[in-house]
Parts: sequence; C-alpha cells; structure tokens
Amino acid sequence: MSEPVIAQKSPYGVDVEAGQEYWWCACGKSESQPFCDGSHKGTGIPPQKYSATETAKVWFCGCKNTADTPVCDGTHSKL
Repeated sequence: MSEPVIAQKSPYGVDVEAGQEYWWCACGKSESQPFCDGSHKGTGIPPQKYSATETAKVWFCGCKNTADTPVCDGTHSKL
C-alpha cells in the first residue's frame, strides 16, 4: 500500500494539551481516528508524531492528503 485510505473528507477537531505528544494516523486505517492504533503495520505508511506546544484545538487531517501533515490544509475539499 503506497496511498493512504481517506478516513473522512473533513478534519478532526481535537483539544490537545501543551507538552503532550500525539501520533497521527497517516495511513487512514486506524479505528481510533485521527490517531494511530497500529493498523499501519504492513502499509509502509507510519504514523506521524505531533508535539503540542500549547493547549488548543487542533484540526487534524482526515483525508490523509494534506501537505501540512498532520494538520488540515483544506485538501479534502478538492477530493
């Protein structure tokens, strides 16, 4: 598998906490979207670490095609 699965065609709004690390699912197969649950094994698409620098809402990409990984850049509106 070289192309990610589109988990949804909209971002996931998640409240993150400063100083915490989050592992964004890049393959689209996780049942715990937008975060990794290990489903990427064998896909060749590893998760990406996101380190929160502030407590805030972050819009994580759901279509897995953003150029600004792991946050949404609006690419889903073109799919």
